[in-house]
Amino acid sequence: MGLTNYPNGISSFGIPVFGGAVPATFGNVYFVDYRNGSDGNTGKSTTKAFKTLTKAYASVASNGNDLILIDGDSEIVETAMVSITSNRVHTIGLNGFPPGLGYGAGARVTQGTTGVASDIATIHNTGVRNTFTGIKFSNSSATATCLYTVAEGGEYTRYNHCEFYKSGLLTTDLTAEVLCNGDSSQWYGCTFGDLVNERGASGKERPNVLLTRELITGKVARDCAFVDCLFQQKAAHVDVCYFYGPNANDVERRLLIIRPVFWNCVLATADPADCVNFGAAQTAGDVLVVDPASINNSHIGGASLNIYVTGAVPTEATTGVSVECAT
Repeated sequence: MGLTNYPNGISSFGIPVFGGAVPATFGNVYFVDYRNGSDGNTGKSTTKAFKTLTKAYASVASNGNDLILIDGDSEIVETAMVSITSNRVHTIGLNGFPPGLGYGAGARVTQGTTGVASDIATIHNTGVRNTFTGIKFSNSSATATCLYTVAEGGEYTRYNHCEFYKSGLLTTDLTAEVLCNGDSSQWYGCTFGDLVNERGASGKERPNVLLTRELITGKVARDCAFVDCLFQQKAAHVDVCYFYGPNANDVERRLLIIRPVFWNCVLATADPADCVNFGAAQTAGDVLVVDPASINNSHIGGASLNIYVTGAVPTEATTGVSVECAT
């Protein structure tokens, strides 16, 4: 039984090689190495790694708690949208542990322009209880329908210390790093957007997170949470924001945003009017923003939209008490 290149998975003599960094699992372990791998391999060791995530997700067993480990030395370039329909699959970027502040991960997955209308994002997840850790997701597609980097429509999905970057269609209305149609989706220590590319145009919403219900058929942002996340913009117009939904029922039950940092670049030509905004007051759920920090933005939330904020908020008249945003 070998001790190098993990010929028997990530354990040798029954002991997990990576200790607490990569969790033990009841399922199989697959490796993805874009630089040296091949989709003709078995994917079961570092020397027989797959090349793409597409192949890895096609190989996992749904509900098997399989692991996919991504080598952090090169960017995986996907030539079509990666559709994840399997359940309980855990994808981890091997960048060293802990995975850091949610940006600059060595394990990266990207998609360029495919010209295929159905490729709406780099990653499209509709599985149950899938997790992603320490990965940078990006999308530079200029295809008119490729509006997102990640389209999240799963249930109880968890994103841990991941980064989401959309560099194409910067002035297109309702383009976003993430389309959130997930049921109980959770995001911890993640980074959305960047401070380099100017986004937005007059009369166009360009959020980091778009909440429009049922853009993924039958899916809606329900009981979602964003904890300790960084949201970045370089706004070209006051309509640019960080969270947005055009409809009165885009949030079901609750949207919880805990300790967010809303950062608009000092070099931006405009300050966003509202960090969290909707086209209509929410009637199916509440939005609570807890202890936000904001720079170069006018207000945390749009007025009278069922957006509440609590904690020390310099741009709001009341601190320490949950109140509906009114200015």
